[in-house]
Amino acid sequence: MMSSITEAIGRVRVGTPVAYENMTMYPLLDGGDTDPDYIILDEALASGRAHVAEISEVGSVPELKFVNESDSAVLLLDGEELVGAKQNRILNLTILVAARTEMKVSVSCVEAGRWAARSAKFKSSPRVYYSDGRAAKVSHVSASMSESGQRRSNQMAVWNDISAKMDRLQSLSPTSAMSDMFESRSVDVEKYVTAFKPVAEQVGAVFAINGRIAGLDLFDFPATWQKLMAKLVRSYALDALDPSRESESGKPDNGSPLDFLTTIAALNTESFGAIGEGIDLRLAGDAACGAALAARDRIVHLNAFPSPGPLSGGTR
Repeated sequence: MMSSITEAIGRVRVGTPVAYENMTMYPLLDGGDTDPDYIILDEALASGRAHVAEISEVGSVPELKFVNESDSAVLLLDGEELVGAKQNRILNLTILVAARTEMKVSVSCVEAGRWAARSAKFKSSPRVYYSDGRAAKVSHVSASMSESGQRRSNQMAVWNDISAKMDRLQSLSPTSAMSDMFESRSVDVEKYVTAFKPVAEQVGAVFAINGRIAGLDLFDFPATWQKLMAKLVRSYALDALDPSRESESGKPDNGSPLDFLTTIAALNTESFGAIGEGIDLRLAGDAACGAALAARDRIVHLNAFPSPGPLSGGTR
């Protein structure tokens, strides 16, 4: 499966960069007009043929129940936020749920101050966990899979990092909800979304903040990128607005997008049977970390970030 990652990276071309304020998007291009053989979470929930709920009336913080009653597989994206039920959660990894399948999915809580039902089912949100947090979560989940086979994050680290980021962004939330932090900066975040648009043949992007690589997301089809791009731009934009990033402008360059792609291709890889379709690949090294879902003879999604450093209670 390592060759699959190498082949996926080897196929892409880096397009013309687009910049707004302190963030730059380097489009990753790999042509093809084929439609995806799955639908995304938003489409599945909107159709009424899928839903997400607590696993029971009592509930469990690190797990949710996903029910797919449609005739299509559904792609759930690493870091995608689900709001409602007893508390808001994010998905711990990318999962491809087969048609007409019910399963438990691994999640992390991003609303430390609530454990009370607001709804029977979850709704999807227009955002993904911010990229700094995703980097740390990827490393924590990889460590959990290696040590115990479980797809668990360090929940306390997630809560601590959200709390620290709220302080830096001067955001208030009665339940310490990540969603409130995004909403408090929504005007600024949406300016980034407006500035970055998909281009022809785009299947992903490398993002840089203050001239330093912040992360990468790569998909198997341009249509998937087009549908999920705005969510991912919001993820990186919130980090671009974080005052802690201002100090990075004086740090040494951490490489070009091509350098980062080369680094990812060389990372050590562990393989695990996915809880949905395919194989989970976990990538680790001194310089970067990441994860990929390999299914249906291809890499469906790859995300990678510069290494967040030693695994601890935070990301920065």
